Amino acid sequence: MIAADILLDGLFAAVAAIGFGAISDPPMRAFPRIALLAAAGHALRFCLMNYAGVDIASASLSAAMLIGFGSLWLGREIRCPMTVLYIPALLPMVPGIYAYKSVFSLIMFLQSLNDPGQGMQYMQLFFLNATVSLSVIALLAAGATLPIFVFNRRAFSLTRRRRGDRTAPEPLERMESHTHRHPESRNSDE
Repeated sequence: MIAADILLDGLFAAVAAIGFGAISDPPMRAFPRIALLAAAGHALRFCLMNYAGVDIASASLSAAMLIGFGSLWLGREIRCPMTVLYIPALLPMVPGIYAYKSVFSLIMFLQSLNDPGQGMQYMQLFFLNATVSLSVIALLAAGATLPIFVFNRRAFSLTRRRRGDRTAPEPLERMESHTHRHPESRNSDE
């Protein structure tokens, strides 16, 4: 039963991440990796929160670090920038319920200005939920970008080919210059 819960959590996160990724139009080869990163990160956070008793902010930081380092590793295979992989994978972990509760508490506070006791209760709920939302979002961003700071050179060379790597064809302009001359250059010689 525990394994089924973890797998379902990862599956739903993968589906959501594919949907978020489709909005930003990444290359098709990135979608399986986005889904894998989202599933692994969300499942890790789920396990830490439900079975290890870790709070949502610390669990989100751990999951974001997994997604960040995973996007560094998986992005190299397909020559894709890290951000294309980790941003859609992180979006299912944004704490929407806490953001909703903070907005709801603020609205209820504004509606109960005549009752100071009830207004104070709603204001406490607003600050509690807003603090959780903002701290989780900040830790998600920090955890996912940590690999960029740790492996700076490697992170920015994911889309570049190595010197000896000739797996992709040469650019069209270079191939044309080797095979025949351009018509414009032929006219200038005549």
